[in-house]
This record gives sequence, C-alpha cells and structure tokens, in this order.
Amino acid sequence: MTYDYIIAGAGAAGCILANRLSASGKHTVLLLEAGGKDSSLWFKIPVGFAKMYYNPTFNWMYYSQPQKQLNNREIYAPRGKVQGGSGSINAMVYVRGQAHDFDDWAANGNDGWGFKDVLPYFRKLENHPLGDSEYHGGSGPISITPMKGHTHPICDVFLKGCDELGYPHSDDFNGPKFEGSGIYDVNTRNGQRCSSSFAHLHPALSRPNLTVEHYALVDRVLFDNCRATGISITQHGVVRTFTANKEVILCAGAVDTPKILQLSGVADQALLAKHNIPLVKHLPAVGQNLQDHLCASYYYKANIPTLNDQLSSLFGQFKLGLKYLFTRKGALAMSVNQAGGFFRGNELQANPNLQLYFNPLSYQIPKNNKASLKPEPYSGFLLCFNPCRPTSRGHIEIASKNPRDAALIDPNYLSTQKDIDEVIQGSRLMRRIMQAPALKGITVEEVLPGPAIESDEQMLQYFRENSGSIYHLCGSCAMGADERKSVVDKRLKVHGLDGLRIVDASIFPNVTSGNTHAAVLMVAEKGADLILQDA
Repeated sequence: MTYDYIIAGAGAAGCILANRLSASGKHTVLLLEAGGKDSSLWFKIPVGFAKMYYNPTFNWMYYSQPQKQLNNREIYAPRGKVQGGSGSINAMVYVRGQAHDFDDWAANGNDGWGFKDVLPYFRKLENHPLGDSEYHGGSGPISITPMKGHTHPICDVFLKGCDELGYPHSDDFNGPKFEGSGIYDVNTRNGQRCSSSFAHLHPALSRPNLTVEHYALVDRVLFDNCRATGISITQHGVVRTFTANKEVILCAGAVDTPKILQLSGVADQALLAKHNIPLVKHLPAVGQNLQDHLCASYYYKANIPTLNDQLSSLFGQFKLGLKYLFTRKGALAMSVNQAGGFFRGNELQANPNLQLYFNPLSYQIPKNNKASLKPEPYSGFLLCFNPCRPTSRGHIEIASKNPRDAALIDPNYLSTQKDIDEVIQGSRLMRRIMQAPALKGITVEEVLPGPAIESDEQMLQYFRENSGSIYHLCGSCAMGADERKSVVDKRLKVHGLDGLRIVDASIFPNVTSGNTHAAVLMVAEKGADLILQDA
C-alpha cells in the first residue's frame, strides 16, 4: 500500500505528526506503532504510571549495558510500548529547559533552533490556564496544569526551607524565571493525563486519510539508491511493506530510531559489516552522542504524615480513590514528583546545573529486577537530584540483524570529571537544604544514605551504588551540520539521503535541563511545520 507519509512510531512525537500532517486532508498518512492502543483506564489516571512502570505489555523494559562507573550495574530504561509511547507511561512533569539549552542547539550549526525560535512552538502546543502570554499558549492541544496549591502539605515545608536558606523561588519553571525552588507543572486535563495520543491522535482517528497500524514492528526502511521509498514491518508474524510517496519519518525514540537506521544500512560501515548488513549510507554518528539524566534519592523519616500514610493502607487508598472518582482531584490526579527546582552547585556556575525533586512519598525500587513503587513502612519523603547538563556521552548499537532483538544501550554514565564533580555538588546541596530549620523540624532521621555517609568519596560511592536513570535518553541521532558528527540537518533530514527524516528525542544535540518530554513535543510541532513547508 502507498501513502504520502509513513511515520514509524506513535510516541509523543509521532502522534503530533500524524495529526498535523493529516489535518489538511491533502496528504495520506500511515502511523506505525509496535505496541497496542492506550485504551486502559490506567493511561488516563495520572498515578497510573506506577502500574506501567514494570509492565511488559506496555513497556519495553530495556536495560543498559553494565556501567563501569556505577559498580557495573545494568540500569533500568523503561520505554513506552503503546500508542503515545513513553508519554503514555511517564510521570508527566512538564519542564521545557533553560533558554541556553536551545541556544546551544543553534550554536551547533542548527539555525532556527535557538530559544527565541522554539518558544513559539512551545506556546503553540500548550493550553495553559494563564492563557496566551509571552511565555505560554492558551489554545494548544496539550493541557498544562500547575500543581501549585494542590500538592501535599509537606511540599510547603520544602519551599519554606529553601526560602530560609536564601535560595530564589520560581513561580513558573516555564516562565521568565527558571532558577529556584517551586512546584512543577504537569501535562494533565481535568485530572487526567493529557498525552499527545489523547490530545492529538485520538481526535484525528476518524480522518479517512490517516491510517494507524498497531503491533507493527519496523524491520527496516526501504531504499532506492539514496532515497527512502518505504518501510518493511512484521505484524502478527506477517511481513508487510508500505511505500511512501513523499517521506518516511522515524519517531521511534532515542533507542529504537538509531536501531532502525542501523538495521536499514544507515550507520557506521564497520558496524554494518560486523552484522552483514548492506551499506546504504556511511553515517558514523548514528547511535552515538547518547545522553541521559542520572539521579540518586535520599530517604527521610518524618514526624508528620506523608503520602506514605495514605497509600500504605487499603483504607487510605480507598479514600484517595473516592476523592479522585468524584472530584478528579487529590494525590491520584497529579504526579508524585511535586516540588523541586533548579539550583547552582556552587558560585562558579553561570546557570543552574542541578535539578531537585521533593517527593512527599518515599519508595524504593528493589534491586532484584522486580520493580515496585510500594511506599516505605513509615511516614517518609525523599529528595533526589540530577545534574542538568551531563557531558558523558554513550551510544546505541544493534545486538544483531534481527529486529526483535533489543538494541545495546550504553549511556557511559559518569565518564567525565565534570559529571563526577556535579554528583558531589548535588549531594552537598541536598544535605545543605535538609539543614534548613523548617525541614529539620519535620525530620526524624535520614534513612539513606544515613549520617555515616559524609565525605565526598562516600557520597560519590553512594551515588555509584544507588543512582538510576530518570529516563531522559536522547541525542543518539543528533542534529548538526557535519555528517561526520551528526545524523540530521537543521530541517531534520538525514544527511545524504532523500525522503527520510527523524523527529524525536534522538535529534537533541545536547540534553536539555529538566524533563525532556516537553522538548520532544516542541520538536514534533516544529518538525511538522518543516515537513509541510517542504511539501
């Protein structure tokens, strides 16, 4: 079958593209998704992400290669295997990043991607309660909900503690003032997750020029010399091929987009020769430049009630469930990552370089690969941090020429001295904040790592043993002008090939400061405009 556009991946970006490219009715669009539909009620309830955290039906449940700097641990890397992609299973915190993140994109040979260039697309995609303003949009498909005024009361203690220590305060991390403590925004509407699948794709499904195929695992992109002509998939054990009149667009994310390119013969020729894959285009940067945010949590026992007290009993869960059912409000209507902010690790930092999360719920993920979000058996909360702009770079590489084999993920965490220094900065910042009178007043003890962990070396070792991904993998098909070091140009076209574009987190030249989901949505909105302009 033949379509104008074939989109591989119905994730956060793919759903937006499917809507935008089919809206005029002039173009036929095929959207391919390796997973199923997002029809379960758990995709709508914000706290439902806990149900998907370790669910193989809707989650690829990838793991990294053993990480040398993290005691050779394999780090969990969940990825959405469902319509909406990782945007259907994430914790919904909505942070764009700092202006200089995108200015760095532009400085990397990508004119048109500086902050002043991408801000209109952030505004276009969002429906913010503040309405249209310099920093926000009031009529976009993605609804944004500030959690301010609705969070657990213990979050106010965190904010007071930061005030006591003289840290700045931010009323809006997506507004003019990024630095400081504050309450996060989430992408929800009326107490329900507002993913790009719900906001963009579902309203477009009735269009006759849009076709969606589920359980469609991409085998490879098809080429005629240096032009992408279509795509081959396996669906329910049957191989099917589709032809693209205009473009094939890869939206499979930072792990699977480079994997598809490598399986298709677009990668470093040595890697392709290793797996006996015919060369289409030697692009050595495919799969390189992988980045992620790495975080560690500190656990505290409180002398006042926290979410642990409500979620640890069936009666407490029942009360929260009733409140949500009748009001669409309460703990089940928002993320558990409620407060936090962006801070400088020391006075030498030109910009905030550390992100903090204050969580009114404390839970641990067992180290036996049986992930759980069960609350700790006491009134507890946690504080965690990650460096905003780590400089460690890793790679994605196919394990074999079989598309059903997961790619090898190697983020190469903590491979630079800057990243190690920022781990110590972050650890010291957490301890400093916890000495604020307001926080000392509610804290019984630091459970982990505990007061015995005090020196820089001990804090670094705790981080090596206990840190994990925040699931912000990006950059593995980076945008840039030099095809030796990048994969797509500033119009998101794959270097040296016609009819092939990439629109997802893999094109990030550098990781953004904060949660990456908002930036992916922006890339999709801008990418759709670029595609339609070229049409």
